[in-house]
Amino acid sequence: QVQLVESGGGLVQAGGSLRLSCAASGRTYSISAMGWFRQAPGKEREFVGVIRWSGEYTNYADYADSVRGRCAMSRDNTKNTVYLQMNSLKPEDTAVYYCAAGGSVPIGTMTEGRVYAYWGQGTQVTVSS
Repeated sequence: QVQLVESGGGLVQAGGSLRLSCAASGRTYSISAMGWFRQAPGKEREFVGVIRWSGEYTNYADYADSVRGRCAMSRDNTKNTVYLQMNSLKPEDTAVYYCAAGGSVPIGTMTEGRVYAYWGQGTQVTVSS
């Protein structure tokens, strides 16, 4: 089993920045991809970004069109932690953000929540206008 704990959410004004963290524990050797998803009230969960690695090296990253250019994911393998840096935040970015982790997730399916075996509890991000 892998446990995921998100942190870093909060209230920020439009145009501001936040960095979300997702710390993994347990059988971390079994995961090689971590994604961020978000869900706003009354809306379906949507993909935000994904990062995939092999050992120490990150070999793939991708982002939703809605956040591309404003968000970047990074990984600290010594801490088993993945970060989501979000800049130029907009009110429409307001949502609960979830991190998810999986093993060998095919690139073509990384935007789909169903392929991730482990999920965190979520962290609230609120962007005021």
